[in-house]
Amino acid sequence: MIRTLLADDHPVVREGLRAMLSAEPDLDVVAEASSVPRAQALAAELRPDIVLRMAAAGLPCRVIVLMTYETDRDILRAVEAGAAGYLLKDPARGELASAVRAAARGETVLAPSVAARLVDQLRTRPERPRLSERETAVLRLVAEGWCTNAEIGRRLFVAESTVKTHLLRVFGKSGVDDRTAAVTSAMRFGLLD
Repeated sequence: MIRTLLADDHPVVREGLRAMLSAEPDLDVVAEASSVPRAQALAAELRPDIVLRMAAAGLPCRVIVLMTYETDRDILRAVEAGAAGYLLKDPARGELASAVRAAARGETVLAPSVAARLVDQLRTRPERPRLSERETAVLRLVAEGWCTNAEIGRRLFVAESTVKTHLLRVFGKSGVDDRTAAVTSAMRFGLLD
């Protein structure tokens, strides 16, 4: 049996999901939760195989996110938070049951329209900039709040003009025009970790 926890703030949604999943002989809905804290508590206590809920972070099991909309931001947030799947709230019973089974096997489950959007994003996503060690060190100091090129130069024992040159190279490699955008880009790519 694949043990499933349902979490949604709308009772009618939980009831509908329960009805759909309970009709499947290998799926067992072990609990329902109307809030994130309650879902987290039940997940920790019951250790279900799958959680169907609105947000993915912080649960010790595989999560399939069910959303009404498929905005790029929501999709990326769910995937980055570790969701095993992302479905819209309109799947047929068979589709939902298949998604739960696939997630329980360790597969990633995406609605076709969601998968297409992710592929498009990956195709248009900028390439990770390749910064030198010194460029990274300069950018790290910018991120830490060192405001002027002179301050950064003193910290790195280089001339202010050298700091400016490094920053201009970072801007060029990152495809940005200012310090804030450069730091944001570097953080997105994990260059300042």
